Amino acid sequence: MESEPETDVDEGRLRLLVLAILALVVVGSAFDLYMDAPDDLLSVHVLVELALMLTSATVGVVLWRAWRQTARQLTVTRESLEASQADRAAWRARAEQALHGLGQAIDEQFDVWALTPSEREVALLILKGYGHKQVAARTNRSERTVRQHAVSVYSKSGQGGRAELAAFFLEGLMLPAAPIPTHDRDT
Repeated sequence: MESEPETDVDEGRLRLLVLAILALVVVGSAFDLYMDAPDDLLSVHVLVELALMLTSATVGVVLWRAWRQTARQLTVTRESLEASQADRAAWRARAEQALHGLGQAIDEQFDVWALTPSEREVALLILKGYGHKQVAARTNRSERTVRQHAVSVYSKSGQGGRAELAAFFLEGLMLPAAPIPTHDRDT
């Protein structure tokens, strides 16, 4: 967006040029009528010059008003974008803070379960949704070793498997802030 001010300047110059040309047409037509000093005000020449002057002036005014309205809308849009970006940044900060707190809580629970560093790594990757093969590839371990670590994590944590392990940490996070209304069906 660094080129934006230069673009605004170029557009402003173009607008001024267009308006100046239209103004020149109006002034030139008026000057031509004055210099010709026509005897008949309803002659084709006078009517063409007046139509040209009126059209140029009208187009100039319409363009100027449209450009002003567009500039106002652009200002409102930019302000809205800045507000949205500020809201997004604030949400990200709150989310990062919450995730940091969740990370600490998970780490503390791993301490309670007395998981080894290898078991912690496997448990965390399982919580992130990776399968045993993916965990093995990411940790440079065999799939069999990863399975053994996973079984140890489930045993030490008292969980029955990956779903229960994930539910242990995430179950409360999935609930909406307000209860979902239930509707009784009378059928």
